[in-house]
Amino acid sequence: MHFNSTILILPGLGNSGEQHWQSIWEKEHNFTRIQQNDWETPVCTDWIANINKAVDQHNPANVILVGHSLACTAIAYWAQQYPTKIKGALLVALSDTEADSFPISPTGFAPMPLNKLPFPSIAVASTNDFYVTPQRAEQFAADWGSDLINIGEAGHINTDAGFGRWDEGLEILKRLDG
Repeated sequence: MHFNSTILILPGLGNSGEQHWQSIWEKEHNFTRIQQNDWETPVCTDWIANINKAVDQHNPANVILVGHSLACTAIAYWAQQYPTKIKGALLVALSDTEADSFPISPTGFAPMPLNKLPFPSIAVASTNDFYVTPQRAEQFAADWGSDLINIGEAGHINTDAGFGRWDEGLEILKRLDG
């Protein structure tokens, strides 16, 4: 599968390991990972600055951000601070940073940003994600103006939930690439 856009990968808390679909996509499709200063105890303002720096290195109109988990929240905060018109964003396994189930190590990611994103986006959620209820995922997608795709019982859409290559995700990403 060929992509015409510049695809920037944004892992969530803890980064994405070698068997995670983001890492596989990065290697197989030559996507670029946005590196963060601290994957374990992240600070939202740092993540936003790194997203902005990475986007600024490319033609924003050709950039698609691919966020997982906490990175989806960071993308929404970035869009609020820097309303840059990028090509789009794929937001996978949204996390509710206000939920009791969310880890306490991240700083500045709550409250959840509910601003409409200034670019097309697709949110992919599951019905049994530990970090977000289906109702909250629907709310975030609606507030952000994202198309929501519910893929059923898929956990946190990560390696632990059995997601490696995830070809269906690539097909969803392709919708933003057109």
